[in-house]
Amino acid sequence: MRLFAELVSTLGTSTKTNEKLQALSNYFATASEKDKVWVIAIFSGRRPKRVVNSTQLWTWCNELAQLPGWLFEESYHVVGDLAETIALLLPEAVNADASFPLHHYLETMTGIEKEDEIVRKTFILESWNSMTQTERFVFNKLITGNFRIGVSQKTMVNALAKSIQLDASVIAHRISGNWDPATTSFAELLSEHVVTTDYSKPYPFYLAYALEDDTQTLGDPDQWQAEWKWDGIRGQIIKRNDELFVWSRGEELMTDKFPEYHSLKNHLPNGLVLDGEIIPSENGRPLPFSLLQTRIGRKNVTKKQLLETPITFFAYDLLEYEGNDAREKILSERRLMLEKIVAEVNHPALLLSPVISFSNWEELAELRKQSREMGSEGIMLKRKDSIYQVGRKRGDWWKWKIDPLVIDAVMIYAQKGHGRRSRLYPDYTFAVRDGENLVSFAKAYSGLTDKEFAQVDHFVKRNSLEKFGPVRTVKPELVFEIAFEGIAASNRHKSGVALRFPRINRWRKDKPVAEINTLEDLKKMLEIYGK
Repeated sequence: MRLFAELVSTLGTSTKTNEKLQALSNYFATASEKDKVWVIAIFSGRRPKRVVNSTQLWTWCNELAQLPGWLFEESYHVVGDLAETIALLLPEAVNADASFPLHHYLETMTGIEKEDEIVRKTFILESWNSMTQTERFVFNKLITGNFRIGVSQKTMVNALAKSIQLDASVIAHRISGNWDPATTSFAELLSEHVVTTDYSKPYPFYLAYALEDDTQTLGDPDQWQAEWKWDGIRGQIIKRNDELFVWSRGEELMTDKFPEYHSLKNHLPNGLVLDGEIIPSENGRPLPFSLLQTRIGRKNVTKKQLLETPITFFAYDLLEYEGNDAREKILSERRLMLEKIVAEVNHPALLLSPVISFSNWEELAELRKQSREMGSEGIMLKRKDSIYQVGRKRGDWWKWKIDPLVIDAVMIYAQKGHGRRSRLYPDYTFAVRDGENLVSFAKAYSGLTDKEFAQVDHFVKRNSLEKFGPVRTVKPELVFEIAFEGIAASNRHKSGVALRFPRINRWRKDKPVAEINTLEDLKKMLEIYGK
C-alpha cells in the first residue's frame, strides 16, 4: 500500500504528463504482480464495491479520535473531502510500519462485503492502525468509492508499454472487457490467450478531437466522410460463439439493460463487432437523451418503458468480421462491409447511421445548422482512408459540434469543492427571473479560470446570507452566461426543465441582475429545442 500511496501522491501533485508517465513506469517496474493487476484495474475504472458507507467511517473515526460530532462536521466542512478529513483526524497509527500490499486490502474488502458490520469495522480499524497518513488518505478514497486521480488510461497504458515488450494498442485491447483483478494474474491479463478465449472482449474505442480550426484546413472535402454526431451512449455490439454482448464506451457491460438487442443474437453472424450509438428512436429518428436516461441504471425495464423509449443501435463502424480484426482496413472499405451487413440483417433494432452527402465545406456548414433538428450534436468528420485506431488521436477523426445554447443567470448558492479545490466554493447554483422571484434551474462547476474561481470565492465568503453545511446562500449579484447542449422538461426541478451538460460560458460582469433571462425564456427554449 505504501508504494501505491507514493504513486498516487506523485500523480496527484504533478501537472506534467511525462512525470506521471515516469512515475507509473517506475511503479510497474517495482510493484508485485498482484498489485500491478489491481492498479491496472483501478486506473481503468474497475474499482472495488463499497463495503462500508460514509456514516460508518465517520462514526468509527470519531470513536478512535474521541471527537464530538460537531467538531468532526466542522472539520469536514473546512477540508471539503471525507477521506482527507478522516486521514487528518485519526490518531497516530499504533503500528504504522505493518502496512500490507495493495492487493491485500482490496481483496479483503471484496471478501467481507456481506459480512456483519463488526467484521468490516474491525478490518477498517486494523487497516488504519497499520498505515501512515498518506496511506490512510488513499485507502479512504478507495473504500468510499471516490478514488479519482488526474491520469488517463492512455498514460497508464503507455507506462505499461515501457515496462513490457508490447505495443500500447495491443495492451489497451487486452486490458479491456470483463475481467476480475482478484482472480486474474498479470501474465494472464496481458496474454494473447485471454483475447481468444474471452468472447465478450470489446475493442478500445477510437475517439475524435474537437475541431476548432476552419474546415478549409482539412483540405479536399472528397477525402472526408461526414456523419451526424448522435447524442446517445457510444457502444459496441459483439456477437461471438452464439452469444451477444453490448458494451458502453465506459467499459460497462450493458447487455441486460437493453432487451431490444437480445433478438439480434439470432440475426447477426458470429465473429462480428459493431461500433455505434445506443439511442432511443422512433421511425429511424433519434429521440432526446433525457429519455435514454430513464432507462439507464434500472435493473428491470417495464413494458411501458420499452414502448415509450424503444432503443436502437445506430451503427457507424465495423471492427470485426468473421472473427477477424477489421480495424486495419481503411474506413471506406469498412463502411461498405457495414452497409452490406446492416442491410442483410434487416432488424428494427439495428440501423445504419447515414453518411451526409456534401460537395464542399460551405455546403456542409449549412447542413450542420440542421443538427438539432436531426437530434444531433453536430457532425463527425472521418478521413476515408483512416484505419480504426486506439484512444484519442489527432488528424483523422474530428467532431464538429454545434454552438451551445446559452442563457444569462445569477448565482444564488455556492458549495465547497473537493480535492485541490476543497478550500474554495467552486460549485454554483444559478437562477433566472420569474416575476419578482428567482427560480433555480441549473448547477455548474466548470468554465472559469483559476483566477476567476478565486475571485468568486472571495465574493462568496463576504456575501453569504445563510449557511447549510458546505452550501452557502449568497447575495444574487454575480451574473454568468450558462452554456448547455440541450433542454428537456423535468418534474424533478422547480423550474420544470433540465439542461444537458450545463457549464459556465463566461462571467457577465457587464450585465446587471435586472437583465438576466427569465423562466419564460427557458420555456420558449424548451418549445423550440426540447422534444
